[in-house]
Amino acid sequence: MPVHARTDRTTPPNMTSYEEARESYRLELPVDFNPTRDIVERWGEEAGDELALLSLGADGETVAEQSAAELAADARKMARALLDLGVRPGDPVFIMLPRVPAWYAAMLGAIRIGAVAMPGTNQLTSRDVSYRIRAAGATVAITGEIGVGKLDAIEEELPTLRHRIAWDAGAPDGWHDLDALLDAAGDGDVVAPATTRDDPAILFFTSGTVSYPKMVVQPMSYGLGHVGTARFWHDLRPGDRHWTVTDTGWAKAAWGGLFGQFHERATVVQVALGKPHADMILRLLKDKEITSFCAPPTLYRLLVQADLSSYDLTGLRHCTSAGEPLNPEVIRAWREGTGGLTVYDGYGQSETAVLVANYRTVPVRPGSMGRPVPGWTVDVLDESGTPAPNDVVGSIAVKVVEGAAPGYPRPVGLFDGYRDDDGANERAFRDGWYYTGDKAWRDSDGYLWFEGRDDDVITSSAYRIGPFEVESALIEHPAVMEAAVVGRDDPERTQIVTAFVILAEGHVAGDELAAELQRHARELTAPYKYPREIHFVTELPKTVSGKIRRGELRELLKRAPAQG
Repeated sequence: MPVHARTDRTTPPNMTSYEEARESYRLELPVDFNPTRDIVERWGEEAGDELALLSLGADGETVAEQSAAELAADARKMARALLDLGVRPGDPVFIMLPRVPAWYAAMLGAIRIGAVAMPGTNQLTSRDVSYRIRAAGATVAITGEIGVGKLDAIEEELPTLRHRIAWDAGAPDGWHDLDALLDAAGDGDVVAPATTRDDPAILFFTSGTVSYPKMVVQPMSYGLGHVGTARFWHDLRPGDRHWTVTDTGWAKAAWGGLFGQFHERATVVQVALGKPHADMILRLLKDKEITSFCAPPTLYRLLVQADLSSYDLTGLRHCTSAGEPLNPEVIRAWREGTGGLTVYDGYGQSETAVLVANYRTVPVRPGSMGRPVPGWTVDVLDESGTPAPNDVVGSIAVKVVEGAAPGYPRPVGLFDGYRDDDGANERAFRDGWYYTGDKAWRDSDGYLWFEGRDDDVITSSAYRIGPFEVESALIEHPAVMEAAVVGRDDPERTQIVTAFVILAEGHVAGDELAAELQRHARELTAPYKYPREIHFVTELPKTVSGKIRRGELRELLKRAPAQG
């Protein structure tokens, strides 16, 4: 297997002109389409010895190096194994595996035969698993040793589940052994019904911050939707090594390592990390010759606490972040500590590919989401459904009837809708637009600036305050490791800005520090935005995808006495 082609920081960006890219970007999307066959297997046929997937263990050791041909062969084996079990097109297949090669075999194999892959994070409880399998009507579950126990605990609750497949756990009673199934499937072609670009491929579950998770159905065309993610936002080209730090159960795993990167013929790196450790991550970036790195804001906040100058990161060319907006102070600290690397923020959802992003060819405005990705029309709409004036907060919405593939009447990468939830679909799709449920404002140059979820925006004394700006101000203080801001109900002001703060090492909570943080925030933001209350905590409630559960913090405040 050849050594990958190294790139450096002087490599010209894929997007030479933003305006030209938006005008010219087109995807070839035939009606008969299957992303496993048409992206992964085609790569295996055309350049099969190129490295497609590098899997590392918890200590950074190499677990497996799979060429494009080997990855395609594993997918075909899984496809045949599922067919032998009687799995058919449209059957939901629940997949709860860690960051191991088997996850790729399971996902790619299920999609190859037209089954619907249902990834789930390993943090799910038995109750979570039961809800997902019952809601989707899953017929097969593929999981590891931890998942086996969770499913066995709810066996009687899962009437649709016909087959249970265990990875790395032997073959408990009532379970198939994954390795044995793959060995029995053998080599050869896959004889399966053809799939179309509109057939369901992946079923994600939303974070469920205020209700049970909704089911997001992504069609086969979704496999091409992330070409823009990989090409323009991740700025990938053949020979790159890309590492997105994510759990396999999140849509971010598809964003950073399922089809877009393979389409661009870059190597995907996955690491079975436990609790993130700055030294381990920074050493792996050098030792494994990572050229493109994507991590959530919480991880960048951890990394900039380290002495970045003591690590050789000269091989790292491009850095990205998504999940929540990244604070300008963290962007500055990363750039200074890595010798000039900018973190390019991006925005999107489980329901979409990346929608808005910053790019190497476009000047970054720290704190901004960036500008719409080629292939997508994204705007900020007012309550009447028309574009809001510049600098006015409105709803982030996606034009449904415009896409990047000729003859395809929607953006490639936009979901088909929420399964079995007509009410949610009616609220989300209106007058030719998909409403994301997020708020932002647009500046005069077309940059979008995130304000928060619809229910996260704080109304105080007739002012509307997005939590992100206050959080960004707080995190610029050296005592603050992480912060979350919500509104507490107040009879005089409607709401007051309230902050929950995790302190950096070496700092002690107290009234004096709280007052100092309030003064600090007042200096960096408009006076009405500073937090009237500050609560020091050791952790923040988060969804499995790493987003702060602000609704849970608001509920906590309803039971807690007001300060002062």
